[in-house]
Amino acid sequence: MPVDVRVPVLGESVVEATVGAWLKREGEAVEAGESLVQLETEKVNVDVAADQAGVLGKIARHEGETVHPGDVLAIMDETAAAAPAPRSATDSAAVAPPAESPPASAEIDRPHASPVARRLAEEHGVDLGKVEGTGTGGRVTREDVERHLGTPAAAERPATTPPPAPPPAIAERSETRRRMSRRRLTIAQRLLEAQRIAAMLTTFNEADMSAIMEIRARRREAFQKRHGVGLGFMSFFTRAVIGALQSFPALNSEIRGDEIVEKHYYDIGIAVGAEGGLVVPVVRDADRKSFAELEREIAQLAEKVRGNTLTLEDLRGGTFTITNGGVYGSLMSTPILSLPQVGILGMHKIQQRPIAVDGQVVVRPMMYLALTYDHRIVDGREAVQFLVRVKELVEDPTALLLDL
Repeated sequence: MPVDVRVPVLGESVVEATVGAWLKREGEAVEAGESLVQLETEKVNVDVAADQAGVLGKIARHEGETVHPGDVLAIMDETAAAAPAPRSATDSAAVAPPAESPPASAEIDRPHASPVARRLAEEHGVDLGKVEGTGTGGRVTREDVERHLGTPAAAERPATTPPPAPPPAIAERSETRRRMSRRRLTIAQRLLEAQRIAAMLTTFNEADMSAIMEIRARRREAFQKRHGVGLGFMSFFTRAVIGALQSFPALNSEIRGDEIVEKHYYDIGIAVGAEGGLVVPVVRDADRKSFAELEREIAQLAEKVRGNTLTLEDLRGGTFTITNGGVYGSLMSTPILSLPQVGILGMHKIQQRPIAVDGQVVVRPMMYLALTYDHRIVDGREAVQFLVRVKELVEDPTALLLDL
């Protein structure tokens, strides 16, 4: 019986999506729970799976099309797989399986690889069970197979020798075009929106990282043994930001209409660079969490980003954001606000620099700090004092270490 495959409810405030890659082709058998197609939303990618086993019939919406919750994506025939046409004895003999049936692993791995990855694996004699999948839910992608083929172990296996590639065309004035993902489009729109709506201004300072680096060097091993997680910089800066927000609550506010809404909770967004664009998962009630809880949750969110398993709930809300361009080598930048937030702190690369201390020139590990704020409701005095307070807590973190 034909059954519609529809766009599911995508979450609060998400009203449309873009059809991504179809993981199955028309006429291909599908197991219950097996992913059919990926949908790109402004925040995360969502796999649409088959509710029951059957055969994928007509694909109604193709890659790149915009769809909304409830739209029909394809038609499934749920009876085709369950009731195959009977074969005569002659037919059965004609299609009798060979003496050696395919290895069981091939059947087990089939639902976990994209069609392109399976075809590439078959062409090169690759056992998909030995390929590490990096796609959604561990799915093996074409890139995973290509990466596996580049390993020495894969080189030892017999493979079909591809024909020699034609000589490369002159590419001095060539162009490559590709469709922008839904996430990239959303990032572009929101960055322009922030610049259009907010009166953004950035103030700078610098912090001596000696105290934090000494604490990390001295307590890192014991912290790891006790809590099972490493002691990084983000927990220190998260706690320092919360301390500064408590002193200057205007930075933990937002504008709604003609009112200023001041938040008395601290949901801190941690900006993380991902392959498809920057995402900002949120650590909720960060003021109530210990150093170990902060480090553990930040590590879990970063792992979700790498595995493309973030949920909409992981990204919802946030009252203030921290971004660290220093992991890429940035010495100084001017971060852009994530509306409706009115403040974002930029961390940067730690660099040994000469500074004057008590009349003497000494070399210290220094980090430039940047605070971008919305001048509509945050005055320059408050912004500067906020950043000075962050600097003070970073340079003398005694008040932050009560639970370390």
